[in-house]
Amino acid sequence: MKKYTYTEKKDTRSGFGAGLAELGRTNDKVVALCADLTPSLKMGEFIKENPERFFQIGIAEANMMGIAAGLTIGGYIPFTGTFANFSTGRVYDQIRQSIAYSDKNVKICASHAGLTLGEDGATHQILEDIGLMKMLPGMTVINPCDYNQTKAATIAIAEHEGPVYLRFGRPSIPIFTPEDQKFEIGKAVMINEGKDVTIVATGHLVWEAIQAGEELEKLGIDAEIINIHTIKPLDEEAILKSVAKTGCVVTCEEHNYLGGLGESVARTLAANTPTPQEFVATMDTFGESGTPAQLMDKYGLNSKAIVEKVQKVMARK
Repeated sequence: MKKYTYTEKKDTRSGFGAGLAELGRTNDKVVALCADLTPSLKMGEFIKENPERFFQIGIAEANMMGIAAGLTIGGYIPFTGTFANFSTGRVYDQIRQSIAYSDKNVKICASHAGLTLGEDGATHQILEDIGLMKMLPGMTVINPCDYNQTKAATIAIAEHEGPVYLRFGRPSIPIFTPEDQKFEIGKAVMINEGKDVTIVATGHLVWEAIQAGEELEKLGIDAEIINIHTIKPLDEEAILKSVAKTGCVVTCEEHNYLGGLGESVARTLAANTPTPQEFVATMDTFGESGTPAQLMDKYGLNSKAIVEKVQKVMARK
């Protein structure tokens, strides 16, 4: 098992803020909009340096999406910012009609996704957003794993023509990917090559998959771990190549197993090479209040759960 270490923990939303600030210095077409949550979205540096390119919309998320769509007509690249729940569920009609259907070049940037929002509870812990967004024709869906990857993804999506949903989170997690990485939309990242089982993970679950891989090594299991930062378009080639070698797969995500990464992988396998699969995800349930660690443990979204699912899927080969 390849060893991954870290010297610092940081929230992925800060990676978004750093990437947006850098775009502000290098791309004068980038503008930012926020729905009254600029501190939470870490947009302060961009605003300080580019006040004329920032629009505070207030608690009017639907209006924000409409304004963003309009700004693209003038050649601007708008980045919208609010919590994931308000970035998707609250404004789905506006995204579908004004952005996706019209193929507008809007970057929908969503913080505080998943259970790790923590104490704010079920009303704010959206676990359906990936499914909602990936079903929109033409929408790219990205869920990076740490601070560095989120910063790189934020910069990369400005060069991509078309609507993007960029999902990130609140908790501080280890920074383990390179600072100078090249972010390629739709291209999986190999974390560890192995021969016994494929672990496909996204977002916060990538670090948990790495920890699971270390535990599995102690059990004599050689896990291949793949970081899927882009859920749509999915790197089907990387997944199929891996399962051809290992013969089974575990998908890991901080999202409902219905509609998320796991379902996309299952569709890929069914269409090409039916393979035993287990899911590490929430199982068609809402969340609840608690610390991120408590919730990840209760809902089975950690390295322990991944190890258990690996043992289960390997028994099915």
